[in-house]
Amino acid sequence: MGEDLRQQLTPPDKRVKMSSVQVECVVKASALIGEGPVWEESEQTLLFVDIAGQKIHRWSPTTNQIQSVETGDTVSFAVPRRCGGYAAGVGRSIVAVDWSTQMMTSMLEVDQDKPNNRLNDGKVDPIGRLLAGTMGKETGPAEDERQQGSLFSVTSDLTVTRHLSQVDISNGMDWSPDQKTFFYIDSLSLTVDAFDYDSNTGHLGNRRVVYRMEEGEGLPDGMTVDVEGRLWVACYNGGRVINIDPDTGETGPTDQY
Repeated sequence: MGEDLRQQLTPPDKRVKMSSVQVECVVKASALIGEGPVWEESEQTLLFVDIAGQKIHRWSPTTNQIQSVETGDTVSFAVPRRCGGYAAGVGRSIVAVDWSTQMMTSMLEVDQDKPNNRLNDGKVDPIGRLLAGTMGKETGPAEDERQQGSLFSVTSDLTVTRHLSQVDISNGMDWSPDQKTFFYIDSLSLTVDAFDYDSNTGHLGNRRVVYRMEEGEGLPDGMTVDVEGRLWVACYNGGRVINIDPDTGETGPTDQY
């Protein structure tokens, strides 16, 4: 529990400008719920998780091989640490993962008063602070206990701050290129929201809607921001990724997949 979380968490690598949309399957992992792709520049590997399959996967495009670690519970995200290994959201715990030994060490637990909750999406902010959210119990296919989740941040000394409560499904998150805006998805709200963000303190403020999902687009899920500041939002049960200008709310050309 006393292990330094960041030691250090690695902020996301510089994003690549996306000038055209080309979709192909690069990893056939047969995941039950594949989530959270993270490119590791230092290792030249793609990290992702299978939530329901309870596995963290690491794929090498050079060898086309997949290495995996079993987590023993739902795993919703995994992010690299500067000291090596990963921080991952397993059940309601943030754990340190030693890839070489496949050992996990619990660092902290959230929502201790809500044993049916679990962590969902998580991401590292531009200075290495971890943001992660929770959601309520899945009571049936695409049905969850409402307003049970929260959005937390975790600093290097394992200080946990709750920023939002009464969240349905805490999901995609990312930051604008200038690091002054935090984009966030609570899936059942059917919106993509923005906050003013102070990267020095982690403070969130001035919440507003930048995009409201249209009929047939599905639920907003994972999200990333490209170098031009546009949002790329994966749509659960929508079979598509939508490309959004957060300043105007207009969508760019994307295909249904």
